[in-house]
Amino acid sequence: MDIPQSFDLSPIGYVRSSLKARAGAPHQGWEGAPDARLEIHPDFVRGLDGIEPGQDIWILTWLHQSQRSVLKVHPRGNKQNSLMGVFATRSPDRPNPIGMHRAKILSIDHDGWLEVQGLEAIDGTPIVDIKPVLQRD
Repeated sequence: MDIPQSFDLSPIGYVRSSLKARAGAPHQGWEGAPDARLEIHPDFVRGLDGIEPGQDIWILTWLHQSQRSVLKVHPRGNKQNSLMGVFATRSPDRPNPIGMHRAKILSIDHDGWLEVQGLEAIDGTPIVDIKPVLQRD
């Protein structure tokens, strides 16, 4: 089997947030993250059809300020925690810094803007994808 060594990934939009610096961002959305806006590129706005305010979504981002050479971290940046491999943590520093954020849609402007509740990504973070949160019956 021929495994590709790399592939292309393009943003569908960008996070617009009052969080301007990585150091000031909470570790998780439920830890005091502010409401934020998602600016979706016009080429992808039609892909928003079917999502609604009140719905929970997964926002996949490219954590553009991450250190990609890191393989071990102290969880939550706390040196009192034992070193662990990044794949056992939610650290933003990792070989492929893909962020996964659960957020609630507050409003949708069909010109390509979504307002979401509790997103810990900083302003300017590229959005890779949006997916609905599926409820298991």
